[in-house]
Amino acid sequence: MAKMSTEELLDQFKELSLLELSEFIKAFEEEFDVTAAAPVAVAAGAPAGGDDAGAEEEQTEFDVVLESAGDAKIGVIKEVRALTSLGLKDAKDLVDAAPKAVLEGVDKAAADAAKETLEGAGATVTLK
Repeated sequence: MAKMSTEELLDQFKELSLLELSEFIKAFEEEFDVTAAAPVAVAAGAPAGGDDAGAEEEQTEFDVVLESAGDAKIGVIKEVRALTSLGLKDAKDLVDAAPKAVLEGVDKAAADAAKETLEGAGATVTLK
């Protein structure tokens, strides 16, 4: 098989249906032992110094904490899966364990968007 350029590969992928592309991604991940899922941000620990000077600075990283799922638990689980790329069982466990952090160490815009999405699904959410 002749080596294909990046553009040729992209043209081939454009011809695939979403189902075929999904199957390809799964096979690729298994073959090369990699994952195409977006990584979940992990919050860095607090500074060990206990210095209050950092408290005056504007907060740049936020945690999106699910306080409760409300009445529409299934919708909240779907949104948690979309935000975190967790599997169904892991997302359900996270929602059942509320209050629990859904996203950690994300910027203000991402935190606000996640909060709006989860609240739209019926959840109660706080930013920390």
